[in-house]
Amino acid sequence: MKNLTKIGGVTAVVAALALTACGGGGAAQGPEAAKGQDAGSDLAKLVSINAKDAKDLQPGGTVTLPLGNIGPDFNGFSNNGNSADNTALHRPIDQAGTWGCWNFDFDGTATPNKDFCEDVKSEVMDGKQTITIKVNEKASYNDGTPIDVKAFENTWNMLKGENKDIDIVSSGAYEFVESVKAGSSDKEVVVTTTQPIYPLDALFTGLIHPAVNTPEIFNEGFTGDLHPEWMAGPFKLDQYDSAAKTVTLAQNDKWWGTKPVLEKVVFRQLESSAAIAAFKNGEIDGVSANTITPYKQLDGSKDSEIRRGQRLFAGGLNLNAQKAPMTDVAIRKAIFTAVDREALRKVRFNGLNWEETSSGSMMLLPFSKYYQDNYPVKETGAEAAKKVLTDAGYTANAAGIMEKDGVPAAFKISNFGDDPTTLAFAQTLQNQLKAGGMDVGIDQRASADFGKVLGSRDFFMSVSGYTVGADATDAVKQFYDSKTNENELGDAELDAEIKKLSTIADNDERNKAAMAVEKKHMEKYFSMGVVMNGPQISFVRTGLANYGPSLFKSLSQVPDWTTIGWEKK
Repeated sequence: MKNLTKIGGVTAVVAALALTACGGGGAAQGPEAAKGQDAGSDLAKLVSINAKDAKDLQPGGTVTLPLGNIGPDFNGFSNNGNSADNTALHRPIDQAGTWGCWNFDFDGTATPNKDFCEDVKSEVMDGKQTITIKVNEKASYNDGTPIDVKAFENTWNMLKGENKDIDIVSSGAYEFVESVKAGSSDKEVVVTTTQPIYPLDALFTGLIHPAVNTPEIFNEGFTGDLHPEWMAGPFKLDQYDSAAKTVTLAQNDKWWGTKPVLEKVVFRQLESSAAIAAFKNGEIDGVSANTITPYKQLDGSKDSEIRRGQRLFAGGLNLNAQKAPMTDVAIRKAIFTAVDREALRKVRFNGLNWEETSSGSMMLLPFSKYYQDNYPVKETGAEAAKKVLTDAGYTANAAGIMEKDGVPAAFKISNFGDDPTTLAFAQTLQNQLKAGGMDVGIDQRASADFGKVLGSRDFFMSVSGYTVGADATDAVKQFYDSKTNENELGDAELDAEIKKLSTIADNDERNKAAMAVEKKHMEKYFSMGVVMNGPQISFVRTGLANYGPSLFKSLSQVPDWTTIGWEKK
């Protein structure tokens, strides 16, 4: 879970409109977060959590939060389970699986998570690296299995990418690990590498229980089953109602770390319209209002306040290059060319008091000092898109649709959820692509279908994207390495550049090199396009403390699950 936006070192896929454990209602906090920030800006403007000391909060109580989808695959390390909603669900109950060795500050700075890894040391000699990890003596899974060298070794074995039957999202830096062995005891883990790995938090930000050790268990064992016995966190699973799509959590008496303030946490699967009604009725304690329809409906809700910040999101144009006609790079380039990104953002952010310039990176937000605009098309518009297709051998048929060898440039845009603005965004995109000579429909799906559709690659093009971290090293491998990216697009030259990246100790130099790889890949393959980043606007029940837009400290808007709670009345 790099930068707390990932699980097991990969970025999580996100719908364009996500309910992910957010907040939301009345007097606005963080009013300066009305625009996307640029490099060197004050990131505190993008954080709004009503920070309180845990000792000053009311002990006990319940928080109820919405998710766009709960399950059916609860393995966040797999493609089918790799979603922001799944990550948010696991945060309070499985810090071993989602935080592991590392904690992160709001700006993305990593430090050892002492609940699991009390100390992490690195030494490089003769081009090889030795990482020594001192594991907390008390750390253990809910079933009593110690968290020790066996968990670290199994994490490496499952994620290093050698066994192609294991449906991992990306091997990340694990493919550069040579061995994981015990040091002076099983609680001292000694990791040796084939080449240096930077940053160190590219490894073991999420640990896999030793029992999850076959492709069958990894790929299929979590369907409909959270397996709480293989978790470790301040809360535990109390009840999972698969029919009602509700998960209830209680304090975990086996947790050795700080005791949480709350007594209970409830997650409910809700479409956006249902979440709005539930918040107004007092049934849930937070909800996103990242488009104008929910914002207007929620504005003025009783006992609520608004918390604003930056959403850790990049995307809008998620293309499935393995599904015809998206297999043709000319089609993909024509899509990038036909799109009017400014017009799409106006639809998306209409009425929200939010401004941002065109973002051009899937890996970093514009406020990062490492950021550069890598969007691969400069001349855009309908005629420019038609020229791309014409140059590739397409001609207009009787209906005006560009086709080649009798096959038209025809596909659908998958849109998720029932938010009107999100649909309007998809329809505007549809019209832009139609003007560019493409026959484009809309495949409307429920929010609950998001993980299944994206995980099984059952789409042509999706209005979705990925969470964004503070460092591009892991993301560049996930998105652009030909052996690991979902579109299987890339080449040996770029793969070699990506492999070299993790050996660069200097953060500036490494991220600059990552940006260069993204620029080359986008210009050649056109697989993912950034239309927007966007705000995180949350309506939150008045009195809820330590919850809200948190930048890199927490994708799920809970910086620390042991401190979230209610102010004393």
